[in-house]
Amino acid sequence: MRFNEHGPIGVYFDEITLGTVWHTRGRTITEADVVNFAALTGDYNPMHTNAHYAEHSAFGKRVAHGMLSLSYAVGQMYQLGVLEQTIIAFRGLEAKFSLPVLIGDTLQVKGTVTDLKPMSRIGGGNVTVAFEIINQDGKVVQKGTWEFLMANKPTEPSAS
Repeated sequence: MRFNEHGPIGVYFDEITLGTVWHTRGRTITEADVVNFAALTGDYNPMHTNAHYAEHSAFGKRVAHGMLSLSYAVGQMYQLGVLEQTIIAFRGLEAKFSLPVLIGDTLQVKGTVTDLKPMSRIGGGNVTVAFEIINQDGKVVQKGTWEFLMANKPTEPSAS
């Protein structure tokens, strides 16, 4: 990881190789996270916000919003510094929600680079990352792919 006077500088497209794996640190889902996410999005589904209702559901207790977990995973990846000042755009995602995430679960992300497509016209390339969101028991709760548009490393000015 490189740093400048403003902090970390991420990884450039032309520095990424197929098969590169990134692991994030863990993040515990709290009651406040679920309440705040419901308020932010307007998603007050009783599976997330009503303990009595959820008690009689298939899961037996409230579950965190799937999009909350997915949003945190993107943030966890960003916190690694990999994308810092080198990401041009988040281009897309595909996700499968496999297991419930409960209040108190701790999640971490494993991201593996599965495809690289140079896009010289924009000065970088498309990076496809297969991600897994893994709970404290080592179980994959969500998985899928992200696509990032990443910048190439700037060229050094030639000495004349």
